[in-house]
Amino acid sequence: MRKIPIALQLYSVREDCARDLPGTLEAIADMGYEGVEFAGYYGRSAEELRRMLDDVGLKVAGTHISIHTLLGDELERTVEFNRTLGNKFLIVPGLPEEMRNSKAAWLRTARLMNEIAERLEGMRVGYHNHMIEFQPLNGELPWDIFFKATAPEVVMQLDTGNAMRGGVSPDEILEILKRYPGRALTVHLKEYSSTNDKALIGEGEMKWKEFFSLCETIGGTEWYIVEQESYAYPPLECVRRCLNNLKELMG
Repeated sequence: MRKIPIALQLYSVREDCARDLPGTLEAIADMGYEGVEFAGYYGRSAEELRRMLDDVGLKVAGTHISIHTLLGDELERTVEFNRTLGNKFLIVPGLPEEMRNSKAAWLRTARLMNEIAERLEGMRVGYHNHMIEFQPLNGELPWDIFFKATAPEVVMQLDTGNAMRGGVSPDEILEILKRYPGRALTVHLKEYSSTNDKALIGEGEMKWKEFFSLCETIGGTEWYIVEQESYAYPPLECVRRCLNNLKELMG
């Protein structure tokens, strides 16, 4: 087993980031997170963001960006920004309707992601699920249509909570990791509870210990990324409790 570092998806604390990005990053580092994943840059340059992260000792675990920032001439600008930032994971967190509304559309998108992957040096492109990826299309799951057709270089960023909200059981989540060994380079740790929509990590139905074991052995996982989108407490308190619960689960 190997220790996998834990990052926070900054969308979890987006209002805090908008108010005071340096202070929020400092608070995240003080909690014990080792990295962050971006979902927007709050009007800062890559150089400014890198300085803020370096000041508090945080690394970059990835960024969520539109597919359009990876196409044509935009790709070069995106690569340069992320090289300065110190990030190698370019993750697409959703697609326009026309890129996901049929099996043919998913296959075209898979070919496009393969082409992007071929153009990248020292970085990885990937895809992050919400719920639609697990709603069958003529008896097939879009998730499987897409990842069976993508090259091994395309990262499978599985979001546990979103998948479960889409009808995937905890056991089926474990099977996804087994079905695509070495593809889960970064994963989103998000809880799901059928009785508590504000459940924090460790308070719901996910089989975390089994999940961690698979990430550490066959997943190829380099980062665990906490994302919390419902709040029983202020967002910063929620993500602090998530990290503490995680550490307890990991022993």
